[in-house]
Amino acid sequence: MNVEQILKDVQTAEVRLVRFLYCDNGGIIRGKTTSAARLADRCADGIGLTKAMMAMNAFDRLQTVEGTGAVGEVRLVPDVQSFTVLPYAPHSAVMYCDQLEQDRTPWAACPRSFLRRMEARLAGYGWHLQASFEAEFSLCRREGDGYVPFDETLCFSSIAMALAGPFADDLVAALEAQGLPVEQYYPELGHGQHEISIRHSRALSAADNHLKLRETIRSVALNHGLYASLAPKPFPQQAGNGGHIHFSLWDESGRNVFYDPQAARGLSDTARHFIGGVLTHLPALVAVTCPSVNSYRRLQPQSWSSAYAVYGYDNREAAIRIASPFWSDAHGTTNLELKAADSSCNPYLALGCLIAAGLDGVERQLDPGAEVLVDPGALTDAERQERKIRRLPSSLSTALDEFEDDRVLCDNMGDLLTRTFVAVRRSEAEMFAGEATDDEFSQHFFKY
Repeated sequence: MNVEQILKDVQTAEVRLVRFLYCDNGGIIRGKTTSAARLADRCADGIGLTKAMMAMNAFDRLQTVEGTGAVGEVRLVPDVQSFTVLPYAPHSAVMYCDQLEQDRTPWAACPRSFLRRMEARLAGYGWHLQASFEAEFSLCRREGDGYVPFDETLCFSSIAMALAGPFADDLVAALEAQGLPVEQYYPELGHGQHEISIRHSRALSAADNHLKLRETIRSVALNHGLYASLAPKPFPQQAGNGGHIHFSLWDESGRNVFYDPQAARGLSDTARHFIGGVLTHLPALVAVTCPSVNSYRRLQPQSWSSAYAVYGYDNREAAIRIASPFWSDAHGTTNLELKAADSSCNPYLALGCLIAAGLDGVERQLDPGAEVLVDPGALTDAERQERKIRRLPSSLSTALDEFEDDRVLCDNMGDLLTRTFVAVRRSEAEMFAGEATDDEFSQHFFKY
């Protein structure tokens, strides 16, 4: 796609406004909008954005970080390949942006540029990452000053499917209209909770697609007079919402690098080393994949959210699940699932750090150890110690401590992006230090 083709699409679809969007360090989708009449100019020159915005936390509290602040501006420059007409917003379209310096080089605090760098590292091996985020969300009604679940049905209930049928139909139609094929959709464990998964794609597109998915879920819900929250734990007594990452490595000939039909579980040595890298860095990685205070209300033992740094075949209490492949296509469907992830993350940072951790395992040929095929939360402390099973951080502050000590993740992200990310997320940890409160849950509900 090029600008000329975009302008034709704009005219055909009668687009008047085009959103230039990015995702910040607080996991919030932000941006500016241009009129369609100025789109060609904006594609060439971008739209100005103060550098301060990447130091803004999820509660609009600006943090003091050298290299950001009142002085300095970057340009939001859209990726023309990301242009999409929005079926849920009349006469509107969206493009996802890189943040460039005035000399047109990537700004050091740009998360999308970070993921591009990590894709380039994979390309040095002749590989690329295929990924997709599974989104769980809570469908709700407004009641007084708060929100209540849309229904009180059961997990996978056909009654829930019927009640949410009109919403689900419009959601799937809106996603498919944006080129996002839906793989599965079903009611989940919590009241009003649903899960939807879309087709995998290369890493940068997968991150863009997760932003599209988040925006579409919320917008279609609003069009039905409902509210959808992808917050990790919108209600203290209900199941939390994950944003599990399914991923696999492929070479440019179309070979799944993770697949070896002669190996146990069909997993290649590369896949095992990649797992070893992710598990090694996972206590730090969760600061990026589970980066909100609210994330740690969900990331608890025996909650099917993976509170321990282990892996296992179809073990849904493991941080990394070896997903059972399709009978008809083991080569095409062998993949891993990182369950310790949710939609409060910035998907560009999450996938970039996932690649960094996995590549460290490949380069150092790290052994992931033995699979865990039981719920690690059901073992005694002594049994976990004997099997060297580590508990993941139980708070955002602890996860950020681990992250700052992890040179692989921080060095790959770079100094400015690391400092800005840590400052933003530490400020949020300080805002909600201590026990969970109603205010914490309500404050996170509508942010994601």
